Amino acid sequence: MTQHPPPGPGFGPPPPQYAPAPPAYAPQPPYAQAPQPPYAQAPQPPYAQAPPPQQAAAGPDFLAVDKRNAVVVDASGVAFETSGHTVEFRWPEIRGVHYRASPDGKALMVAVVHMDGRFYECVVQARPRTRLQEWFPQLARVLGHYRPVG
Repeated sequence: MTQHPPPGPGFGPPPPQYAPAPPAYAPQPPYAQAPQPPYAQAPQPPYAQAPPPQQAAAGPDFLAVDKRNAVVVDASGVAFETSGHTVEFRWPEIRGVHYRASPDGKALMVAVVHMDGRFYECVVQARPRTRLQEWFPQLARVLGHYRPVG
């Protein structure tokens, strides 16, 4: 049998001067804990929760969508989706909403004027073209519900 030399530094337990200090308290084993009282349901304060999805629509809504863009007007405000990017405007931050047909009459142009004066626009193609004439009265009714003139 050959004897191997003792392991070099870094092997085995640390020398006593580097060992961690023992804890100042002795932890009690789990079986020594006081028994827990049975669970009782404390009265829960009423929390503001979002209404279930079927009640989320507090009023009418409007949706115009094409292959790349969309305009949504509902109880929360106006949302534009353009090429996968969504921008939402809540009613308190909207100064005005304007809409019209594009110069060629093939698209709906909707603009939101922010309270600080910034202007945002989304254009949705109307295919077939007759859809544009359907969108105008729908959009007017929905905007009139949330932003009555007067």
